[in-house]
Amino acid sequence: MTPNSTITTRTGFHFDVRPARPDDEPTLAEFFTHVTPDDLRFRFLGGVKEVSHERLVAMTRSDDPHTHNFLAYSTDGILIAVAMLASDAADRNGEVAICIRSDRKHLGVGWELLGYIANYAEELGLDAIESVESRENRAAIEVERNMGFTVTTDPDDATLVLVRRELGARSTG
Repeated sequence: MTPNSTITTRTGFHFDVRPARPDDEPTLAEFFTHVTPDDLRFRFLGGVKEVSHERLVAMTRSDDPHTHNFLAYSTDGILIAVAMLASDAADRNGEVAICIRSDRKHLGVGWELLGYIANYAEELGLDAIESVESRENRAAIEVERNMGFTVTTDPDDATLVLVRRELGARSTG
């Protein structure tokens, strides 16, 4: 899978996905002004009111070969979603996080972007992808469950759930 892809959702909505670049920082900062407070909380699992410069830098400039940040743009050039895949040092398991602009929800973007990340992780040879979700984030948990993720309660925090999806066999190349 090429990191640059055009995706069409089940609703017929088209968007492009590509890796984040350092020059995307201002666009990414502006994107987060179009995300609901709940979605900010769900994405960062905390009381984040504004995404800091340090977080934006981490999302656009990755020197870590285990961290992959992607941006999704609608055909009119608007940043509509961001996704992150961060694998462990052994490249066995990857953590996924996705955030969608509030006025572009319910178009199938989350479903397709999660599928894109799962395929990307599989091509990297990861065994599984997982995410930590607020129990309140019912919409994301339902999407993940429908995509074959198992859902378990976080043993350290009953307000969180762990979602995990096993991927295909590790590549041997």
